[in-house]
Amino acid sequence: MNVDPRANDTGDVAWHASPPTLTEIADAAADLKGIAAVTPLLENEALNARLGGRLLIKAECLQHTGSFKLRGAWNYLSLLAQGDIRCGFVALSSGNHGQAVAWAGRKLGLGPVTVLMPHDTPQTKVEGTRRWGAEIVFYDRKTVDRGALLEDWTRRRGFHLVPAYDDRRIIAGAATVATEAMEQASVLGVVPDLFIATASGGGLSAGCALAIAGSGSAMLAVEPFGFDDLARSLSVGRRVPIEGHATSICDALLAPITGALPFDIHMRSGTKVAVVADNHARAAVSALYSEFGLVTEPGGALSVAALLAEPGLLQGRTAIAVVSGRNLDKEQFISMISGA
Repeated sequence: MNVDPRANDTGDVAWHASPPTLTEIADAAADLKGIAAVTPLLENEALNARLGGRLLIKAECLQHTGSFKLRGAWNYLSLLAQGDIRCGFVALSSGNHGQAVAWAGRKLGLGPVTVLMPHDTPQTKVEGTRRWGAEIVFYDRKTVDRGALLEDWTRRRGFHLVPAYDDRRIIAGAATVATEAMEQASVLGVVPDLFIATASGGGLSAGCALAIAGSGSAMLAVEPFGFDDLARSLSVGRRVPIEGHATSICDALLAPITGALPFDIHMRSGTKVAVVADNHARAAVSALYSEFGLVTEPGGALSVAALLAEPGLLQGRTAIAVVSGRNLDKEQFISMISGA
């Protein structure tokens, strides 16, 4: 384990006030070698013809634990100072982050891990999180104050919070998705016009925006309809939360507000945002299965859904789209690929 004396249970101001440097991202990539899978960059002629451009799929759905979240969780936990390892770790997660923390904690010999999970989390994610040895505590995402819930676990019970997105160590780990994809594209002689990734709390999309800076590629973040807090926040220059009780099949992308550090990164990077409805998410899951044989969850496929929703977006251009996760219940997947 690499020990970083600056880390603490809440993340001191340095971890929240400024984005990770390119050196930190490179260090994260080096630390992930032999730990994270090098996921492939895939292409399909039929899908290219349908979209009128060239689409390269970064298949993070093939990552260990089924999502990109492993990268940030490993980077965060491997940088913890020994003095910060107390009675256990806690993560707030709709499933993918929780699985990643549990997996990384077990591999690093840390623990125990408790995951605070919405009661409507897909059973596949619940079972996957338990498989890696985590205890699950359910809560109602519509009624529970998440801040108060975390306060109880970290302050009163003394657990160490592993943040899902609002931390430079998490963002640096997530950024390695883009550094890896851009290296793979370079081998093909390709510099993409667009780099597309989903956004919820914003860790993945913000990390990708940092990693592609200066490459000539534009960053496009994608949100589900009803959870377009990043789009609305960027339009007014400050973070605004989701209000009311919107619903979406993209259960991995339902954070109530974009993280402060991801928002700042996107503001500085000039990130554009697409907002996509559930029907296009279903179509993307089906297309990724029919054209690539990939199993993807709707939130993980939303980057491709943005192109299906606006076919002219890729016309005559090249894009890399991060397909970020595969964890969904079998019945839901069968329904989507069968058009039921």
